[in-house]
Amino acid sequence: MSLESIWLEGFVISISLIFALGPQNVFVLRQGLMKKHVFISCLICSISDAFLIAIGVLGLGVFLSSIDEIAMWMSIMATIFLTSYGILRIKSSLNPTGINIEGDLTKDLGATILSCLAFTFLNPHVYIDTLLLIGGTSSRYFGDERLAFGIGAASASFLFFFSLGYGAKFMSPLLNKPKSWQIIDLTIAAIMFIVSGFIIWPYLF
Repeated sequence: MSLESIWLEGFVISISLIFALGPQNVFVLRQGLMKKHVFISCLICSISDAFLIAIGVLGLGVFLSSIDEIAMWMSIMATIFLTSYGILRIKSSLNPTGINIEGDLTKDLGATILSCLAFTFLNPHVYIDTLLLIGGTSSRYFGDERLAFGIGAASASFLFFFSLGYGAKFMSPLLNKPKSWQIIDLTIAAIMFIVSGFIIWPYLF
């Protein structure tokens, strides 16, 4: 595989995971709607995600790749996880809900920074996504390939959060509609199934 395709794989996996409805995304969206500390909110969430991705790709990924046949087993586990995640997104699409942006807005810069860090590092799912899924999947690659995968995954975080924060005014009507989340969930499910197929394919034939 070319470095470009590996970069794209990391990007697609990361953007699909991060797009799921969660408190971190809601917080950034609310800040964007009220135009309060939008840049710092997007930056902290992006850097935090990139930091965890780097640990997974350069730290945990290196450790895992040193174990015999780990690439095959990590590919199997990644396939199971991605497939399960896709099934969950299909289940979610059967009873979609809009995103709730109501509530008190964080106005103080210090409180905004603490909130960004809390929404990131106190969320157990972020460790599953970055350290286990993204880091584990990257163990199939070495050297520049692993780096390209990690950069692709981290790029998705920066693109997503800054698009969410600065595009909030335009996206809020869309994200408030349950029908929109049904389409989003089904699209994410399709991506998860396709990516899992590419991951496990070399070990099937």
